[in-house]
Order: sequence, then C-alpha cells, then structure tokens
Amino acid sequence: MSDTGFDEKLYYLRFSVLHRIFHVIVMVSFTGLALTGLPIKYSSHKWAQLLITLFGGVKNAASFHRFFALITFSYVIFHLLWLCYYKIVLKGKCVGPHSMTPTKKDFQDLYRNIKYFLGKGSRPKFERFTYWEKFDYMAVFWGVGVIGLSGLILWFPELFTKVLPGWLINVATIIHSDEALLAVGFIFTIHFFNTHLRPESFPMDTVIFTGLVPLDEYKEDRPDEYKYLKESGRLKKMVVLTELPPKKMLAVRIFGYIFLLMGITLI
Repeated sequence: MSDTGFDEKLYYLRFSVLHRIFHVIVMVSFTGLALTGLPIKYSSHKWAQLLITLFGGVKNAASFHRFFALITFSYVIFHLLWLCYYKIVLKGKCVGPHSMTPTKKDFQDLYRNIKYFLGKGSRPKFERFTYWEKFDYMAVFWGVGVIGLSGLILWFPELFTKVLPGWLINVATIIHSDEALLAVGFIFTIHFFNTHLRPESFPMDTVIFTGLVPLDEYKEDRPDEYKYLKESGRLKKMVVLTELPPKKMLAVRIFGYIFLLMGITLI
C-alpha cells in the first residue's frame, strides 16, 4: 500500500508521453474531420443538417474541416521527421520484429488468429506490435497521402488546374469522399473492436492514455515480446511500481468514452 492509500502494482511502460500526445492529436483531428466531412457528403439527411447547424453552417464546417486537416498534415510531417531522427541520430531500427514494419510472422499471426476465432486453434503469441496495430499505423500514411492530396486539390482548385486537367477536380472529389468514408468506417468499427471491444480489453483499453499496462497482463498478451525484454535485460528499465488513482482513471475513461461514442454514433 502506498502513502496515497492506493494499492501499487507493477506496470509495463508501453507508451511514452510523446506517443500518448500523438494519439490524442490523431483522435481529435480524425474525429473532427469526420464530424465536419460526413455531413457535407450526406447533406440531404436530417442528422447531417443538424451537425452542420451545430458548426454554424456549411462555411464554418468547411473551415473547421480544413483546420483539422492542417493538424493532420502537421503531425504526419512531424512524425516523419522524428523517424529520421530516430533512425539517423538514435541509430534505431525501423524494421524487424520489434518495429512497426510488417514481417512474415504478422501474416502467420493473422491466419492463426482467424483459426482461433473459429475455435480451430490456440491464440497466437504476439510480439511488441500486433498485425492489426501495424496495419492501423501504415493505413495512416496511405490515408493521409490519398485523402490529403485529393483534399488539397479541392481546397486549391485554381492552383492545381494550372498544371492539371479540369476533370481531375471531379476525380479528386470522388476519391476524397469515398476514401474518407472507408477510413471512417474502418476506424469506428474494426479499430474500435481490435482496441477496445475485444474480450481482453472491453469496454476500453486505457493503455494509450496512461501509457501503462499491468505487467502480468502484458506477459500474457505478448509473451514473445516479454521473453525478449527479459532476456535482453531491458524489462527492468520499462517496469514501474505505481498506482493509478481512481479519479485519474475516471477522467481518462470519460475522455475515451466521449470519442468512442461519437465514432459509434456516426457509424
């Protein structure tokens, strides 16, 4: 028992402060883009008209949409710069089993996990990042590249049509609209399930907000990574003895549930 009166536990520090800040920025900007973009796509529906009214009209909704787009471009650029720093200065590894780069094992884990869901096999032993986490990470670059570029064309049509044919505006409209709908549909269903609605984490996985996951839970959920950390001597550096105050956890859950409910409601 600590001096604060709460029971202390051993936690594995999975996400740094920088990781958590980035995730909050992604959450806010992505949800903001969905709230301001979908009503324009479905402007004939009453729910869309209500959202447009809440934003103060179409013009204001479009301004908010571009504001959230600028945030998105900013965090992607910053992250790419950080990757360069991580690779060149810190001599970090961007490939391999402990990175976000997909490996052969990820495809094997996908196959084994499908068999596990169907009751045909045991649950795969995951490493530092699962195949669905890597897919989510890679999808951001695809999404920002495709949706972002088409969005810029729609934002500055006069500029782009100086060097590109006019019909490209129509193509950009279709690409931006449909790809954005695909992204929203994926994040608010598949991503939400994989992250929060799985039996192991239901109703919410708070690790991305606190950065901490109980050590025994991490050992059970990612045995291969736990074994690697223990054998390499890095586990001791990443384990902390602390407590998570109920008030802090309540605030974290309320914040998370707000965005979770907004996403599910939009779907």
